[in-house]
Amino acid sequence: MDNFSLEFAILKFPEVVKAVPTTLLVAVISMLLGFIVGLVIALCRIYKVPVLDKLGALYVSFIRGTPLLVQIYVTFYGTPLLVEFLHKQLGWNLPLDAISPLGFALIAFTLNAAAYQSEIIRSALSSTDAGQMEAALSVGMTTYQGLMRIITPQAMVIALPNFGNIFIGLIKGTSLAFTVKVIEIMASAKIVAGDGYRYLEMYVDASIVYWVLCFAFEKLFEWLEERSGRFEKKMAI
Repeated sequence: MDNFSLEFAILKFPEVVKAVPTTLLVAVISMLLGFIVGLVIALCRIYKVPVLDKLGALYVSFIRGTPLLVQIYVTFYGTPLLVEFLHKQLGWNLPLDAISPLGFALIAFTLNAAAYQSEIIRSALSSTDAGQMEAALSVGMTTYQGLMRIITPQAMVIALPNFGNIFIGLIKGTSLAFTVKVIEIMASAKIVAGDGYRYLEMYVDASIVYWVLCFAFEKLFEWLEERSGRFEKKMAI
């Protein structure tokens, strides 16, 4: 076995960095779409919407109880079957060929993020003072207006640290996207390593890139938490 080549690791490091935009694309879009889906699930469970309440609980339980890698494979192999079923039963002609490997990855990571974010949102919304919604209704606001203008902004401040953890987890989780042929950081490292059989060097490069990304976003969320804390203090005065 050859010794570790620092020169090779440094030389090929830019090749790994080139895949950072794809990694961030998957993480950011999955986080945003997951927030929307998670918010809907959380509201359905809080307000006990018939059927949707139970389906939401089952969905969250399934996602939280299965590995992300399994979810990626289920999405990759199950989506074509779902499209075929919708075509036969409902006549929907969905362009399956238009779904790229990146599209499958986004679906899988969005579904994963939505389940975890729904629990965070549900907990944050439930922790706000119920009297504030009553006060909003008493001054003529609708339930929707009370949620969007009063309850949700406070809940988002409470949930911010957990959102940061979810996002950082998504960045690290994107390392599994190479299983469906998405060229992100890990896939790029494996491709370069295969050319010179220098796997250790490339995995070290990949680990450094992931660490820098996670460290940067950790500091970003700490800054956002600090800013939101100052805002809360000003509102309380």
